[in-house]
Amino acid sequence: MPKRVETIVMHDSATPVIGDTQKGGSVVLTTLDTLVSQARANALWPLTFGLACCAIEMMSTVASRFDLARFGSEAFRATPRQADVMIVAGRVSKKMAPVLRQIYDQMPEPKWVISMGACASSGGVYNNYALVQGVDQVVPVDVYVPGCPPSPDALLYGVIKLQQKIKRPKGSFSELQLTETKPRDLEHDAMMDKRLKARAGK
Repeated sequence: MPKRVETIVMHDSATPVIGDTQKGGSVVLTTLDTLVSQARANALWPLTFGLACCAIEMMSTVASRFDLARFGSEAFRATPRQADVMIVAGRVSKKMAPVLRQIYDQMPEPKWVISMGACASSGGVYNNYALVQGVDQVVPVDVYVPGCPPSPDALLYGVIKLQQKIKRPKGSFSELQLTETKPRDLEHDAMMDKRLKARAGK
């Protein structure tokens, strides 16, 4: 009886999949924006910015149990000039806020921010004069990771969500915004269109 060899190819969830590409033999056709966004999303270098107890959970994401390296983000940088993701882990005091902003300004573009934990996201249980009630008052935040403290896999989920945000093509339908208009404005716009067409016809 002849032996039959079967090849089973399974896709690992950590392996990056290039979206909107056309495979044809040994040629891959895609746009430059897609290629650059894939490279950016799968090579995020976080900045070590641990402020409180959430920092312990952030540090454990690079340990062997959770292994942030599967997503290309294991290279925590100690200088803002080499990092492109700031993970704000813990509560931000009013004295620390200008320092956080200065470090954020020193990061090269494009840059992203993950707010880790309830204290960084909303001030947590510390509603007093000394703490900033949400780091989004200091820097723009892309992803919020809830919890007190959030588990390391919650931070991994936040990193995955940030990667999806970076990979999203510019001008996609998910970025469209609804604007509220009044019927009176619509009538005015229609009247202006009629006048412009009448002038163009003369």
